[in-house]
Amino acid sequence: MLNAAIITGIHDETTRFWHQPERDELIESNDLLSLIRAQHRENFDLWHEEDKARDPEATDAGIARVKRNIDRLNQRRNDLVERIDVQLFTRLGDTMKHHPDAPLHSETPGMMIDRLSILALKIFHTGEETHRSTATERHRQRNLDRLHLLCEQRFDLASALDALLKDAAAGTRRFKLYRQMKMYNDPDLNPAVYGKRTR
Repeated sequence: MLNAAIITGIHDETTRFWHQPERDELIESNDLLSLIRAQHRENFDLWHEEDKARDPEATDAGIARVKRNIDRLNQRRNDLVERIDVQLFTRLGDTMKHHPDAPLHSETPGMMIDRLSILALKIFHTGEETHRSTATERHRQRNLDRLHLLCEQRFDLASALDALLKDAAAGTRRFKLYRQMKMYNDPDLNPAVYGKRTR
């Protein structure tokens, strides 16, 4: 059964791999671990795309282009969260259906995996700051403190995910499939788009 150690291992391994200047892309497929890897890639690309928008020398046109890229990446990120949940629900859904009175968890496993993905990126980049050659000792110590807290947060979240998956498999807790229902990329739902359509 999938567990948080496998997930965080994928996140850490691919984060290091994708930061290498020369690399071959990993081949993706529709199996669960590949979906987790692909979902993490969207967060990885989002992180670095958002950095471009924060560049003090970015032009207005450049920021607008970045914003559209961010919307596209966010849509794919959320779509992959749903696909992860569908796969897990397929594995665990029968057991949960037989225990309709089991407490309902407020987050889906996919949502928790998304949060673990973001924490992996924070841990990687905060770790970089602890040994940046131009950093002051105060800066390094501040980031060591932040790194400790981030690792604690990830441990706690990973433990909570493992507990949810174990409980769902035992029928003592359940989760539902929730659609993200993002509106900004849908021309029929976003007034900034449909409001400018020619009539």
